[in-house]
Amino acid sequence: MTNNVTTHQANEDARNDNILIYVNGNIVPKSQAVVSVYDSGFMLGDGIWEGLRLYNGKWAFLNEHIDRLFEASLAIDLDIIMNRDQVIQALEDTRAANNMTTDAHARLMITRGVKKRPFQHPSLSQSGPTFVIIVEHSKPKLPRPINLATVPHMRGLPMTQDPKLNSHSKLNCILACIAAEKSGADEALMLDINGFVNTTNACNFFIVRKGVVWTSTGDYCMNGITRQKVIDLCREDGISVFERNYSLVDTYGADEAFLTGTFGAQTPVGSIDGRLIGKGELGPVATRIRILYKSLIIKETT
Repeated sequence: MTNNVTTHQANEDARNDNILIYVNGNIVPKSQAVVSVYDSGFMLGDGIWEGLRLYNGKWAFLNEHIDRLFEASLAIDLDIIMNRDQVIQALEDTRAANNMTTDAHARLMITRGVKKRPFQHPSLSQSGPTFVIIVEHSKPKLPRPINLATVPHMRGLPMTQDPKLNSHSKLNCILACIAAEKSGADEALMLDINGFVNTTNACNFFIVRKGVVWTSTGDYCMNGITRQKVIDLCREDGISVFERNYSLVDTYGADEAFLTGTFGAQTPVGSIDGRLIGKGELGPVATRIRILYKSLIIKETT
């Protein structure tokens, strides 16, 4: 659909046609940034990733993002080979090579590496991990609030695929997004296994009812760094916030709804399942949170 918007919609920037990309220790032109068809990430989605934003020459919440990357590597038993300082240096080298100072987004991707044969077993990946860093000029552009549709695809149990893990295996979320778009919405609102409202296919989800902020318990949602920053900011500034179970009935009756994520920070939700949420725009509580978050970013990156 031509009128769809996404939470990762950005202004077009011609400079991204000529960016340099980090691939296994080399920084090469975009056209040369390739991996093997035998790579475990390409074949099986066997890998992890992390996203960061650059403001005023600094990566916001860098330590938290690197912590999450290494925690994910332990979870899937993937030896990154590099230590924290080396990963950060690779990120900085890529940024410097592209002469980027602000309004940039980085995606770090690490897979189990090239396989000897095209099958599943991890032991077939014997050459070490594949490590790619893409840093693009990226300024969020959202022409209107996001419209969501509830989908049958759930955020599942941790013993299947832990929703907290930033893994390359995102098919469940992709199918959720497709289902939402087929129904005429922009993105998907996903429930947990108990039928409570959880998250979208790409971002964490919040509602506001009578000035009080609600979000999910966190048991089945992405381990969002921006999500946690928003919760912390609310508590520090005297905004009542609860991590709790709540239903679609609670959601439809909300005064405001918004999404959080590294890319878009706080994204307003206009409607859910065809129901206007509040006035269908960024509400006063979300506006206050956005101001607090911007102040935090300035403090973090200056």
